[in-house]
Amino acid sequence: FKGMQLDVGAPPEFLDFRYSVHDANHGEFRLDHCGALMDVEPMGDDFVMAMCHTIEDPTFEATACASNPQARMTPVHRPPRLPADRHPHCHWTITIDHDAEPLALPATAHHIATSRAASVVVNAVGTDAGDHWGRSDYAGDLDPDLRMEDFSSPTLSVISQEACVQGHLLVLSFQAAVAARCGADAATDVCRRQFTGVAGLVAGRLVRAFDLQPDAQGLARLLALHPAFHPLSYVDWRVTVTDGVVRAALGPCDAVAETAGVTWPGLLAGGYFEPLVAIARQLDDRHVVHAVPGVGDELAAWEFTVGDEHHGEFADVTLARFSTGDAFVFTRVGRRPQQDNP
Repeated sequence: FKGMQLDVGAPPEFLDFRYSVHDANHGEFRLDHCGALMDVEPMGDDFVMAMCHTIEDPTFEATACASNPQARMTPVHRPPRLPADRHPHCHWTITIDHDAEPLALPATAHHIATSRAASVVVNAVGTDAGDHWGRSDYAGDLDPDLRMEDFSSPTLSVISQEACVQGHLLVLSFQAAVAARCGADAATDVCRRQFTGVAGLVAGRLVRAFDLQPDAQGLARLLALHPAFHPLSYVDWRVTVTDGVVRAALGPCDAVAETAGVTWPGLLAGGYFEPLVAIARQLDDRHVVHAVPGVGDELAAWEFTVGDEHHGEFADVTLARFSTGDAFVFTRVGRRPQQDNP
């Protein structure tokens, strides 16, 4: 359950998991709110079945066996919802059956495990974290209402980096799944579109969250913050501002040399930089991006300028806004009053 709470596939609150541990071998969870269900439910039961059954069954099985291959997740109920407003959105029990045949990780998981992303090292919290409020680890009992703000700033930095790594792993997994069904060329094309759409949508969220201004400093900070270019131990991403001109460059790194598939940074290194335009235009839709010669060991570089013409949003960004995650906001924020410094 702790692993699921920190899994990029269960973003806190957007997928509001509520966990109960009965003993070492038994527990249950429910989804009081599932943003993913809210996205697909208006499209009809076929889409709900595809997500909540066709996709979820092997996903939950793989999640369980990663912790204990004798764990089993069993639905009490799940969508399609009957009645239509049924709550919780779904409800599952978990049993560790020591007599059960151990589950095997999917073949795709073994393939992704060979990737450079799977073994990338994120910056450790270390012993020099300083006098920060909050958890420095997640020892002890499960906290069913765990919040990211419960962790100290240095620890939260590590968790954030890990979430970014999991994002890169998702891209590789998605690409492998599409390639197996439609071929490598189609998978690369879909990943390009995915990168553009997600890059623009996330950039808009960052602009709002950090109140970034539509100037050179605001754009530089946006490019530096964007999770597509983190962790820096995987993506050698460099952003500078000189005389009001923003420059971004990609250096040699594991993300570009990835062996398990094409990564988002790999697409940039290959000459596809539409996602950078999508990011910049969330600040000012007059932005223009030019590929420029690299300096030193730079593999690719770009300069950002503001032109006179206003541009509409890329269709792939508009498509990404189909998700309710675009406008999602956290509601359980702030330090819980009953908590001291754990």
